[in-house]
Amino acid sequence: MSALLKDSMAESSDFSSGTVSEGARRATGETVPEEAARRDPEVIAIARRRQFSGSEKRRLLAEADRCKAAGTLGAFLRRERIYSSMLSSWRKQMAAADRVALAPKRRGPKPDPSARQIEQLNRENARLRRKLERAELIIDAQKKLCVALGLPMADEKNEDA
Repeated sequence: MSALLKDSMAESSDFSSGTVSEGARRATGETVPEEAARRDPEVIAIARRRQFSGSEKRRLLAEADRCKAAGTLGAFLRRERIYSSMLSSWRKQMAAADRVALAPKRRGPKPDPSARQIEQLNRENARLRRKLERAELIIDAQKKLCVALGLPMADEKNEDA
């Protein structure tokens, strides 16, 4: 009888001290305090900024334009949870899109910025080559004049000094 009593006491002490409900066990085998097991399981949503598609913006702008009576625009803004500044920026975006859409399109291939820079550098290179040719002609003429007049040239002056 005493053996039975000891076994039952051992089982009850094991149950009260170390046994934890199955849902509270960790993957590593550690036990979690009972208070942590009873926490609220609801997942808290992370706030994210709303994004409106082009069709939604057009729909909201059209509906806002239909609000003519006093107070209806404010009620509309509250109902849709948007600000009046959003409406004004969307109107600006729509006007810019209309200007771009209605602007005349340039025909032909679109200019490449690097090709434009290469063309500009080629023009500058040609201009500098013409300038160099003129300078060489002038130098040749000066040399011939120095020989004809018997004057010493610049190269001879440096050697004499």
